Amino acid sequence: MRILPKGRRGLSMGLPLLSVTALPLLLMLSFSSKAESQLQLEPCYLDGLSEKVECGSLTLPENYDAPDGNTIEVHFARLPAIKPTPGKQPLLLISGGPGQSAIDSAEMFDLLFSKVRRKHDLILVDQRGTGRSNALTCPTELLGDALEINDETQPMPELMRQCYEQLSGDVRFYDSQSALKDLEQVRAHLNINSWHVYGISYGTRMAQLYMRHHPEALKTVTLDGVVPMQESVMAIGPAISNAMDGVFAQCAADESCQQRYPNLKAQLDKLSDELSQKPKQVAILDPLSAESKTFLITQTKLLSSLRMALYSPQSRSLIPFIIDSAANGNVQPLLGLQGSEEEMGLAMGMHLAVVCSEDAGRVSELAKQELKHHSHLSKTLIELFDAACPIWNMPQVGEDFSQPIDSSIPTLLLSGEHDPVTPPAWGELAAEKLGNRLHLISPYATHGVIMQSCAPKLVHQLIEDNSLDNIDSECMGDDTHRAFYLNANSVEPTTRL
Repeated sequence: MRILPKGRRGLSMGLPLLSVTALPLLLMLSFSSKAESQLQLEPCYLDGLSEKVECGSLTLPENYDAPDGNTIEVHFARLPAIKPTPGKQPLLLISGGPGQSAIDSAEMFDLLFSKVRRKHDLILVDQRGTGRSNALTCPTELLGDALEINDETQPMPELMRQCYEQLSGDVRFYDSQSALKDLEQVRAHLNINSWHVYGISYGTRMAQLYMRHHPEALKTVTLDGVVPMQESVMAIGPAISNAMDGVFAQCAADESCQQRYPNLKAQLDKLSDELSQKPKQVAILDPLSAESKTFLITQTKLLSSLRMALYSPQSRSLIPFIIDSAANGNVQPLLGLQGSEEEMGLAMGMHLAVVCSEDAGRVSELAKQELKHHSHLSKTLIELFDAACPIWNMPQVGEDFSQPIDSSIPTLLLSGEHDPVTPPAWGELAAEKLGNRLHLISPYATHGVIMQSCAPKLVHQLIEDNSLDNIDSECMGDDTHRAFYLNANSVEPTTRL
């Protein structure tokens, strides 16, 4: 475990970088009367929660520069504190993606922040373009059956055009900074003076923008799986490769894994090269419907499935077994991994709006070419955005967007040593000008440290104290590693009779 506590002690909480883009007071007031009738929160049930919580929505401008134009319903939920305590500010939870619903993650958040919820409300807001807030989703029928199609020969520009034409909103106004204005509207209408913020993955970008533009509204901030303002998410190819190399290195260092899979990287390279020349067709039973189908295995499907497996310790522990099985003609484990890749609730139209506005323009053509040559997956990601972004035609962020956040708000940064998308180095980059920060790196975690460590306890301490000073991070070094599967059922060697 590495702990980077530079500059976090003895600093006051100032109000740096008062935003020039903060909503003017008159504009705030102009929405109040329009939304007031909707502020009566209604009792509601959310998936995974047995109790009733509270739900509401606000009618807000799609384009804040045209308040009399089209509107959008932004939905939110409040999970009330178990023992409401005066003076305890709520915790705002911001999901990742970009494109995931916070409300749909209520069960997970309630479990992870159960200690916080003893005294603090939890607030979930479906960011515009996600979940219940006019989700910008591409119809799944555009791509057809994910198992049977050849995803490498699809006319991607045409598919992106068809998706764009079916979206229900003006994509130009589904960027992060428009969403930040929505959060401020929700906070004002719930009469919340200030709140704590937790952001995961892309949600860390939203949290950092909040720190930049409305520092007076924030008590503490937790960034989990950090996307620094200085980086474009289009540059994740090297992180994916490094995470996969970490699997190979860890297997080689483990005697049982090395004996069972002595040529793991060579097996993957050979299989990937073969599929690049000719995809493989296999007759299978659909893992969800049990119907007879053809599983067309392409290089992209293979590598994409393995990439997604890197996100959690459970699926990561299966990677050597999946590679070895597929290399020896048994695609059933790979099929299981493919079948487990659900939509993840990702609103692709909103996802592309954010990336095309805030990331694509920050990568030069030379850098794009270097990324394309880095790996097949990196090339595939660049080509997807190259196909979509001219169609989305998003306004581009200014140069100041990429500046590191300069703040003295108590900020806890969490990184996983095996994270395949937001590596620890990104956390260190984000911490560059955070004067009151603590960066913890879990030696065994992948993406989402809060779900794989004692981090919930640390976040609870941060919120209770409004300070990093009393956080005891020793538990972050607890050994939580998962051994690799050596066969279909166990991490133990199979006994041969």
